[in-house]
Amino acid sequence: MTESVKLDQIDRAILRELRANARMTVQDLSERVGLSPSPCARRIRLLEQAGVIAGYRTLIDESRAGFPFSVFVSVKLAQQVDDALNAFEAAISNYPEVVDCWLMTGNRDYLLRVAVRDISAFEAFLTGRLTKIPAVASIESSIPLRRVKSGLARSS
Repeated sequence: MTESVKLDQIDRAILRELRANARMTVQDLSERVGLSPSPCARRIRLLEQAGVIAGYRTLIDESRAGFPFSVFVSVKLAQQVDDALNAFEAAISNYPEVVDCWLMTGNRDYLLRVAVRDISAFEAFLTGRLTKIPAVASIESSIPLRRVKSGLARSS
């Protein structure tokens, strides 16, 4: 398990502001959190070095990019041994349709979020790729109706 880093109110404010707009200048960020630019830049560097800030990415609207249809897929493997887990994870890592994949506890082994153009594209993915992975024993799909809450990460 990863050790957490002790964050104060200013660190959390920096994270909130960067989560909302990671492209803002250090000058703008420092004004928003009540620091001068040099200490603000130093704190950002320390948060990056500690791994609290894991990177900077572009947030893509999947619907506008042509993938408006998401499906949550629960997968149960025939065996929960290292070889089967590794084979499944290796296969999934090559499928661009799978945007999230979690190893789970409970009745199912994995939870995936699949983003595709439509139900036909999901069917093609399901029958042409996912069911072809040898370790897969069963699959259960759920189609979300609407997103109620969305967040990239928790910082406070």
